[in-house]
Amino acid sequence: MKEAILVKEGEIFLKGLNKKKFESTLIKNIKSAIKDLGEFTILKEQSTITIIPSKDIDLDFVLDKISKVFGISVFSKALIVEKDFEIIKNSCIKYLEKNLKNSKNFKVISKRSDKNFPLSSQSICCEIGEFILSNFKHMSVNLHNPEISIYIEIRDSFSYIYSKPFKGAGGIPVNNKEKALLLLSGGIDSPVAAWMISKRGISLSAVHFISPPYTGARALKKVEDLILILKEWNLKIPLYIVNTTKLQEEIKKNCPQNLLTIVLRRAMIKIAQKIAIEEKEKGNVEIKALVTGESLSQVASQTLSAIACTNSVSSIPILRPLIGMDKEEIVTLAKKIGSFNTSILPYEDCCSVFSPKHPKTNPRLFEIENAEKNLNLEEIIDFCLENKELKIL
Repeated sequence: MKEAILVKEGEIFLKGLNKKKFESTLIKNIKSAIKDLGEFTILKEQSTITIIPSKDIDLDFVLDKISKVFGISVFSKALIVEKDFEIIKNSCIKYLEKNLKNSKNFKVISKRSDKNFPLSSQSICCEIGEFILSNFKHMSVNLHNPEISIYIEIRDSFSYIYSKPFKGAGGIPVNNKEKALLLLSGGIDSPVAAWMISKRGISLSAVHFISPPYTGARALKKVEDLILILKEWNLKIPLYIVNTTKLQEEIKKNCPQNLLTIVLRRAMIKIAQKIAIEEKEKGNVEIKALVTGESLSQVASQTLSAIACTNSVSSIPILRPLIGMDKEEIVTLAKKIGSFNTSILPYEDCCSVFSPKHPKTNPRLFEIENAEKNLNLEEIIDFCLENKELKIL
């Protein structure tokens, strides 16, 4: 018996004239995700992609990789059989025998994409159901809450039998032609923001700010580990590391304490924006937006007034995919992604080290700009950028 993996497209189905482009990107991403597991034939029929291994391998490893590819709604391990109904019936019994013996009731779900097949979808369900009942006397049909659901799909090339579909990552495939730059701290929020924006098809680079000797090697290692965790979701995220010690010391020395966070935040946005400009000048894919892990009113720098002050220094959009989420929702996603346990390691980032005791929650733009007049920001920002490091993990 030959097994394969069936992959059902998600939102791609709704993309109209752009559907083929999204499908091509999804197939490319699937191939990238499973390339180290062996050789496969990729078959595209209607809104289903079939992954057929060239030799017998443990498909559970493939299932794990496929579960982390954006653009997939549902996926499952399935038996490939000829489009002969007698073969389909007998193969169904043989393939699912263990599950059928251990279940009390079932239902059959059929999809007939090949309209030349002699039986309708309803007839397939009835015939297969009767055949199962005749072979497993202890079973009954339960259409509403079955212990096992048996899926039969009749497609152009083959028929497929399976019983356990899994929910995919959803979203749309990551497209390297749509790119943004993530401001990545070592906390819980920004890796989740990376995951969520990637789910919308955006590829990412990241920038992380360090402040030695106030932050140490273990804090940076934590961020690098977060990048590797995101890589498991088939995300390739180049990491810029920028030393902002001189910048933060200048701000702390010459800026009102209650405005430290917003002034630093604006400087970081300026740095990120200059990295985006450099990328474009080098002929790389244009970075069209910045991404942060901010959630409205979670901390003092994330009030509407503070966000407005931050936005005013950026000429490109700042995307905040977590903006309406509470901490519990963010933590739940962090655990799903696999980043939570790394994010809570007790190594401080540069923002927390220089955080004021009483930050202003309702800053006005004019007072922020007045505070910045006492700083040599542009020269120090350029100095920080001259010494940045790019890592490909």
